[in-house]
Amino acid sequence: MSIDLPDRGDAAVNARTGNGADLIKDTTTQAFAADVIEESRHQPVLVDFWAPWCGPCRTLSPIIETAVRAAGGAVRLVKMNIDEHPAVAGQLGIQSIPAVIAFSNGQPVDGFVGALPEGQVKAFIERVAGPAGPSDAEVLVDEGNRLIDAGDVAGAAERFAAVLAGEPQSIPAIVGLARCHLARGDLDAARQTLTALPDSAARDPTVAAVRAQLDLAGQTPALGDAAALEARIAADPKDHQARFDLALILNAKGDRTGATDRLLEIIATDRSWNDEKARKQLVQFFEAWGPTDDATLSGRRRLSSVLFA
Repeated sequence: MSIDLPDRGDAAVNARTGNGADLIKDTTTQAFAADVIEESRHQPVLVDFWAPWCGPCRTLSPIIETAVRAAGGAVRLVKMNIDEHPAVAGQLGIQSIPAVIAFSNGQPVDGFVGALPEGQVKAFIERVAGPAGPSDAEVLVDEGNRLIDAGDVAGAAERFAAVLAGEPQSIPAIVGLARCHLARGDLDAARQTLTALPDSAARDPTVAAVRAQLDLAGQTPALGDAAALEARIAADPKDHQARFDLALILNAKGDRTGATDRLLEIIATDRSWNDEKARKQLVQFFEAWGPTDDATLSGRRRLSSVLFA
């Protein structure tokens, strides 16, 4: 099953998100004075000194470009390849790359060296340009998340696609679009959507959550009927496989408390059953639900009380 998405070239999409092209440019030694010195008299300019052979530069590039676009015009980004244009980097005493130098009023005012994570890059931009409100992309992602939670999958998909029109590697938008496909039951499309994630998403908890949801969705269809499983448990209270399968079905139906109850019953009765399969499944539920979900918080407390009783 597919989700109809807006054309990523749509003018309305570009108008809402802004493609950020005018905020980011490459420069040369000859153009540096105009692109950086003069431009910084109007607004802060970040200069990213990089080289094609530099691995950390490739890591930093999408992070800082996304952060600059998200700042909504508060700063501009100028990129300088030091292999082709080494003079300015030499004059500034740059000895290691990636190096980012912020210019304001024609002068260097701040900087950092190395591939910083997204949060630190955003904090650096705020330090240079002042606090920024939510960007258009952040507003659209928030709208999309609210819509998908309310059951409006098509509306949510439009918001996430609008963000991706301007920021193709936006982690929140990619995750959101994958959730839309997941909500429609198109697991293959959800998995394909996640292939667009950048390397920096490896440890993102929202990515882990949607991957866990995909795994769970793939398990559920073959589990059978919930009423039949309940009957098996009533006939044999030690039928842990029936109780385990029932937990998966309850989770798929949105009954997180019921799913937790069934797995905790297994753990309390036979903690080592099937190589601690019930505990591992409960941990996967927590990952899929997210660390701040009420069911996760309650479930973790209850699991600890069982394990350490």
